[in-house]
Amino acid sequence: MAITTLSSRELNQDIGRAKKAALQGPVVITDRGRPAYVLLTFAQYQRLTGQQRSLAEALAMPGLSDIPLEPPRVGISSRIPDLS
Repeated sequence: MAITTLSSRELNQDIGRAKKAALQGPVVITDRGRPAYVLLTFAQYQRLTGQQRSLAEALAMPGLSDIPLEPPRVGISSRIPDLS
């Protein structure tokens, strides 16, 4: 696991570089030469905090029922194939 260090200025100038580096390991972001933040991929964050959720747990999250969801009805009809 590689640890990359970037200044806040470098991060602002090239966020793509920071995102690519985060795929290899943590990215330490400095502010005035001192470590201030750490950029991780979401998967790394979940492993670190032990917050792996199942689909059922994610769907049961509070507030999810407040999201309106009315999928359109799909009409399925059978047709007689023309075999002539």
